[in-house]
Amino acid sequence: MAYSHTNSRGQTYYLHSKDVQLRGSGRTQTIYYFAKEVKAGSMDSIPAGKTIVENERTGLVFLKGK
Repeated sequence: MAYSHTNSRGQTYYLHSKDVQLRGSGRTQTIYYFAKEVKAGSMDSIPAGKTIVENERTGLVFLKGK
């Protein structure tokens, strides 16, 4: 079951992660993002050390380090 969060406007977003290759250094980094539907790469819980923050103006949610 994908982790879901409902923002202040009543829209539900699902947490996803993806490993990407950085162009300059060539190292791999994990990125976290929210989508309106469940896709491949969905996550069951929030990663350790991260919290969910909502942009007050747009209502978009994202993860922020503690």
